Amino acid sequence: MAAKSGAKRAADPVKGIARASAKEVKPRRRPSTKVQQREEMMEQILDAAEYLFSRGGLHGVTLKDVAHRVGVHHTLLNYYFTDKERLFDAVIARRAGVTSSRRMEALDKYDAATKGKPTVEGALHAFLDTDLELYSRGGENWKNYGALGAHVSNTPYGAKLMDLHFDPVVLRLIGLIKKALPGCSLEDLFWGYHFVTGALMLTLARTGRIDTLSGGRCKSDDFDAVKARMASFMAAGFIAIHEKSKKGRR
Repeated sequence: MAAKSGAKRAADPVKGIARASAKEVKPRRRPSTKVQQREEMMEQILDAAEYLFSRGGLHGVTLKDVAHRVGVHHTLLNYYFTDKERLFDAVIARRAGVTSSRRMEALDKYDAATKGKPTVEGALHAFLDTDLELYSRGGENWKNYGALGAHVSNTPYGAKLMDLHFDPVVLRLIGLIKKALPGCSLEDLFWGYHFVTGALMLTLARTGRIDTLSGGRCKSDDFDAVKARMASFMAAGFIAIHEKSKKGRR
């Protein structure tokens, strides 16, 4: 029985990550006040949870896993978060405001610069490149957040969080594309965005699939290569389905 129990523990990838990587979390200088201590501990908890959730999703991680990575007893986490879902929500919310506000600002600036006459590709560049820049230059924590977003977007619970944090900026993008293609139906616009976000989430997941498939010619974490191609590719898709719909209405 003991051997079977040990085998089961060894086969748990998230718990293995938590145990193996706990020592990677470097101790930080002790803050001087209780408020600073609380803020510092909160950041450590959120960083640890972000890392683990990005690999195991909501249901593949426990509060004990997070506590182990931080290097504290799991009861301490209950002082900050009453349950795992609240911790998960906090991890999503921490960076959601940054990415959504940056993209909204980029879309507003692009709309103003084009004097209300955007192109589909230009609008997509404003929306996609701003976000890809964060994941490319923001360090490993931002890459973890991107991978977490890929997990989140493919679950019903995660979809609700996407609705909460990102709907306004998505609708702003769709509004700009509607300006560029005034005759395009709303159905085509929303399907087009559906395909865009699918490609973006696969990119942020960094699965390594394209590395193997291309024989090393392409790298799943090469966000600069994605920036150089994605907006153009997706713009052509929007235009193609719009043209096909127009022909069907004739």
